[in-house]
Amino acid sequence: MIKLYGVPGSRAMRSLWMLEELGVPYENVKTMFGEGGSRTAEFLKINPNGHVPALQDGDVTLWESLAINLYLARKFDKGLWPKTVGGEGHTFKWTLWAMTEAEEPIITALMHRMFLPEGEREPAKADDAARRFVAPLQVLEGELRGRDYLLGSDFTVADLNVASVFCFAPMAQLDMSAAPNAAGWMSRCTGRRAYAKVMSMMG
Repeated sequence: MIKLYGVPGSRAMRSLWMLEELGVPYENVKTMFGEGGSRTAEFLKINPNGHVPALQDGDVTLWESLAINLYLARKFDKGLWPKTVGGEGHTFKWTLWAMTEAEEPIITALMHRMFLPEGEREPAKADDAARRFVAPLQVLEGELRGRDYLLGSDFTVADLNVASVFCFAPMAQLDMSAAPNAAGWMSRCTGRRAYAKVMSMMG
């Protein structure tokens, strides 16, 4: 049985979404981030970085949510893995892009508008992050022109990985309305049954 360590309210939701899309049996080992959770001596043997999620599948142990998703999509291919080497290249490109270009401004805005205690929030940092979010949003907008999904007409792991980063944008009060292609794509991605299942776990 696959074990996915983490909680839905963390980056583990990305891999929970993938597992639900694939319909493979798994156990979600509820592991909070920080002391008492991902920083315990026991968990550090699984992920020495002290972060969630982490995945155990037999003798394979992985960290990093989007890498976990690539592994799962490739191993349990249910149509989410690209069918060509070129498609694989674009999938790797989009996955790395989501982490290097999009995640930081989204998370910074989210922290300073919602997650940090009121006294630790810095509105200037949130506003700066919102300005920096525009650049990756416009890249996504342009690349989705004339297509439903990142690799064409079908939803793939590339879409799941990027959407699982961008889905925190509304919570961070980041407006996507000026990018109708990207906003429509987000609606299609987050309208999937597997995503709704993971969101119900957060309640």
